[in-house]
Amino acid sequence: MTVTFLGTGTSQGIPIIGSDHPVCLSDDPRDKRLRVSILISWEDATYVIDCGPDFRQQMLRANCSHIDGILFTHEHADHTAGLDDIRPFYFRQGDIPMYAHKRVFGEFKRRFDYIFATENKYPGAPGVIQYEVKNNEAFELKGVQVTPINALHYTLQVFGYRFNDFAYLTDVKTIAKAEKEKLKGLKVLVINALRIQEHISHFSLDEALEFIAEIKPEKAYLTHISHLLGFHAEVSKDLPENVFLAHDTLTITI
Repeated sequence: MTVTFLGTGTSQGIPIIGSDHPVCLSDDPRDKRLRVSILISWEDATYVIDCGPDFRQQMLRANCSHIDGILFTHEHADHTAGLDDIRPFYFRQGDIPMYAHKRVFGEFKRRFDYIFATENKYPGAPGVIQYEVKNNEAFELKGVQVTPINALHYTLQVFGYRFNDFAYLTDVKTIAKAEKEKLKGLKVLVINALRIQEHISHFSLDEALEFIAEIKPEKAYLTHISHLLGFHAEVSKDLPENVFLAHDTLTITI
């Protein structure tokens, strides 16, 4: 199984438009972060988690010409605003499978009503197949069991996903003990670490490291990173030996 980090940035991306913050001005390509998303592949399967406003650019950069579906963590724009750009995949493949909480599909039908229209649908609009993700109900994708991990992003429910020995969680602030149990025995954990200072709806760096120490994966990668976390090169020096800062285009094998 391989995972490519399509984007590792926060909702505004890095650099932020008009910002003169030193991290936004960095020449290190690892400090340039599109909105958070991954591409996960095994054998003949290719899936994307989240589909933000940089989706088109990410697909072009990854040279991705086929996807078997998209899993969504939640409905916020930095995770969903690129939904219209599934059209090239739809034109080649037909309806695109999508996996999400029923609340997220409700939001999609409001914001992307033309995609979900059942009458007089515009012929250029893409089509999707909806698969509702439910807490405590694992599902199978091309021979791999996927376990939803329920968490809170401030007061909003979000899903993380475990694929065999790999788990991906983003926009997490609190997570119940029963959900943590679903994450034991991981080879690789990806978890959000927004910044140094505490935040109302995201793990800070210290909170992410405490979570990693509790879950005890073999390796962990930090994502959903803002400029306020600091320079990639400098932050990396102070991390535990099994914890790494993810960056855009990084590919790992599990």
